[in-house]
Amino acid sequence: DHRDLHSFPTRRSSDLIRTLRESVKYAPTKGDYKIYIIDEVHMLTTESFNALLKTLEEPPEHTLFIFATTDIHKVPLTIISRCQRFDFRRIELQTIKELLSEIAVAEKITIDDKSLTLIAKKADGALRDAQSLFDQVVAFCGNNVEAGELASMLNLIDEEVYFELTESMLSKKFASAFEITQRVYDNGWNFVDFLNGQIGRAHV
Repeated sequence: DHRDLHSFPTRRSSDLIRTLRESVKYAPTKGDYKIYIIDEVHMLTTESFNALLKTLEEPPEHTLFIFATTDIHKVPLTIISRCQRFDFRRIELQTIKELLSEIAVAEKITIDDKSLTLIAKKADGALRDAQSLFDQVVAFCGNNVEAGELASMLNLIDEEVYFELTESMLSKKFASAFEITQRVYDNGWNFVDFLNGQIGRAHV
C-alpha cells in the first residue's frame, strides 16, 4: 500500500483544521501519499471551512483529501468546486438479496426468497445493516430460516392488514380502518413503517 491514512472526527473542527494544516506540511512516513478522511464534513464551522480552503487551493503533491457528508447542501460551493464529487445511493433490493444469498450458500444456511426479501427491505438499501440483520436472524432461527419465523422475530407488519385497510376504504367501512389502526398499535408495529408500506402498495 502506498498511502498513509488519517481519519478525523469533526467534534472540534477548529482543532481539527489546525492539526490538519500542520500535518500536511510533512511528507508521508511510508508510501507516496498521505490521505486525510474527514467524515461529516458539513459539520465544520465557517471559520474552519475558510481555513481548509487555503489548504485545498494549494495542496501538497503528496496529500489527498476525502470528504464524506450526508448533507452536501451544507458544504460551501467554494469547497465543492475544488473536489471531485461522487454520490453514493442506496443499494437496490435485488442486489442485497443476491449478496445475502451468496453468504447463505457459503455458510450452508437454508433461507427462502421471501425471507431474503424481508431482510433486504428492512435494511433499507444499506448492505452493512442487511448483513448485521442476517447474522441476527441466523442466531435466532438457526441454519434453516423460514419467513414465518422471521416475521415473528422482526415483529413485521402482517401483509393481510394492508388488504383489509384497502377493503375498508373501498367499502367505506371507516370503523374497520380504526380497528386496524388499533391492531397496529397493539402489536407494537411502527406507524411510519405501516404508512410507508401502504403508500408503497398504492404505487404498485
